[in-house]
Amino acid sequence: MDELQFTGVAAAAREASQRIVQLVRETPLDYSFRFSAATGAEVYFKLENLQYTGSFKLRGAANRLATLTAAQREAGCVAASSGNHGAAVAYAMRKLGIRGVIFVPEQTSTAKVEAIRSYGGDVRFFGTDGLDTELHAREFADEHGMFYLSPYNDPEVIAGQGTCGIEIASQLPQVDVLYVAVGGGGLVSGVASVLRSDNPGIRVVGCQPEASAVMAHSVQAGRIVDEASRPTLSDGTAGGIEQDAITFDLCRTLVDEFVLVSEAEIGAAMRQFVDFEHQLIEGAAGVALAAMLKQTDALVGRKVVVLICGGNVGRDTLKRIL
Repeated sequence: MDELQFTGVAAAAREASQRIVQLVRETPLDYSFRFSAATGAEVYFKLENLQYTGSFKLRGAANRLATLTAAQREAGCVAASSGNHGAAVAYAMRKLGIRGVIFVPEQTSTAKVEAIRSYGGDVRFFGTDGLDTELHAREFADEHGMFYLSPYNDPEVIAGQGTCGIEIASQLPQVDVLYVAVGGGGLVSGVASVLRSDNPGIRVVGCQPEASAVMAHSVQAGRIVDEASRPTLSDGTAGGIEQDAITFDLCRTLVDEFVLVSEAEIGAAMRQFVDFEHQLIEGAAGVALAAMLKQTDALVGRKVVVLICGGNVGRDTLKRIL
């Protein structure tokens, strides 16, 4: 994938930012005195945990639903999600008057399932791996003539996630290093496309848990690999990747480096964020922070943005890590 293609993603993100302005909120980019002092870098947090529904996922879901034809809206929508995408789809469908079904893996946290239902989502359980759930949801959509809304494998979803990058660029024009948690790759593809189109020198670090690092291993192998994921605090990034995922080439082009972190490192990062910033974050956001904390020696004096992708964490998980 060449520069022209990812600048096309950036242009689509700019269109999306106008389309969804009434459906999402601009989230803060906060300078962290405590983390900056601890690392020697200028550390900023893009607080998508403060987004409606508690995560960045609303951006992509809202943009994709807003671009559906009248016939597609009438037929309804199907989504698959470990939680955050499902909540985002349910919220956006309710706002736009679209009906639908949301499939989640059987181990999805109770907090995330309750969030989906609170926005009016029809939740159904299937599978134990994110990819299994996605494939089942696609089959269900085909059988019932409904639109399948992918959590990452869709240009309009990626463009929607890219609106987060547009906000970062306006809030901090010069960013040296960006840390983003990666699952299917929609967020990093959108945000990095926008930021790199304005700032080719930015360093983009993709962050994944050691227990589920399919994208990192796929990029390393030069093909999308099929491998099992182990349980992880970062349930929002866990699971496999569809074989035709358009995010694979985007990640190969845009991500300079992947950093993998352990469960202990994720938990420690989440605790430190609570102590320093007095906010709750979910495991996927802890992955990005933990990755940054592993590389502090290389960050002294640099402007660093850690994308806090979500704050939907259940009580049981909190009890475990605090």
